[in-house]
Amino acid sequence: MVCVEGVTQRYRMGRGDVAALSSVSLEVEAGTFAVVRGPSGSGKTTLLLAVGGMLEPTEGRVVVDGCDLYAMHARGRAIFRAEHIGFVFQMYHLIPYLNVVENVLLPSGVGQNRAGRAEARALLDRLHLLEREHHMPSELSAGERQRTAVARALLNRPALILADEPTGNLDADNAEEIVGHLSAFCRDGGTVVMATHGTAADACADCRIFLREGRMERMG
Repeated sequence: MVCVEGVTQRYRMGRGDVAALSSVSLEVEAGTFAVVRGPSGSGKTTLLLAVGGMLEPTEGRVVVDGCDLYAMHARGRAIFRAEHIGFVFQMYHLIPYLNVVENVLLPSGVGQNRAGRAEARALLDRLHLLEREHHMPSELSAGERQRTAVARALLNRPALILADEPTGNLDADNAEEIVGHLSAFCRDGGTVVMATHGTAADACADCRIFLREGRMERMG
């Protein structure tokens, strides 16, 4: 599902370059729950952005579901990303002036489309949020906000979900619930790559990728 070949990402800092990633290569098979571990600043988020088609690497190649992301033009890459990849972020990235069901509907662009709304409500029901569908993000707990973000990521039935520290702002019980929903997505045939500096997902992980200072230490 994911093939990263020799990816390096450099940023210009003052008079020199800083490498956020240095010659990282890895493969993640379809149906796998992969956890990317490492301390803050190790390159986890940069790796997920590259895999998600949102950050073209300085060097290297990223192939997702058979498509070479950065060989595509920007519009084609955006369409591929919308159709095949779901994102879950640590800070939720919910639109504050939209209610829960409207936030979930955002990736599809279906607005008031009945089929899309029915799918969104079915996801909210599965994630125990249906009674909150008309609430605003400010009226939700941290766990409810993150479950809303998971529902949004699932709406288009992607092949791959990229989750960047999705449990970082949650207590242990809510973290376990979020990991459980991502694990269920894998059991249904999806693929998850989750970046974290914690151990909340270790029990569900099929493989673990360890980064330090932009380099892959090991994969197991």
